[in-house]
Amino acid sequence: MRVQDRNHFDKGVIMYNLIVAVGRVGKDPTMRYTPDGKPVTTFSLAAASGKNTIWLNVTVWDKLAETCNNYLKKGEKALIEGRLTADPNTGGPRIWKKQDGSSGASFEVTASTVRFLSDRKTADDGDVASDEDDNVPF
Repeated sequence: MRVQDRNHFDKGVIMYNLIVAVGRVGKDPTMRYTPDGKPVTTFSLAAASGKNTIWLNVTVWDKLAETCNNYLKKGEKALIEGRLTADPNTGGPRIWKKQDGSSGASFEVTASTVRFLSDRKTADDGDVASDEDDNVPF
């Protein structure tokens, strides 16, 4: 494909930034409020693929933030769907130094959907289930 052909090809093409991941919550979610009062919750999700584990730092907003904070707990299985957010300095994952001096990387996701996949407990156990449907597309 020639360069001028590539420019013609890109016209009118819609691009998507969508990530879907299933994994276990790394630690209990943390909720805070923005200065204008919007709730925001963050949690980590470990998505395993074979012997490799990818850690995702997940952010959710508004009503979903409150729901995740109230009902999602460390170790529970969850599906997230959202937008991958690149580090503004590198355009890739956020790079950081571990305590042992080695480099680490984390991927940031702003989730628009969170489905709770762990077994539901009865109301007697004090655990309330999500309003989401249990149908997972795979």
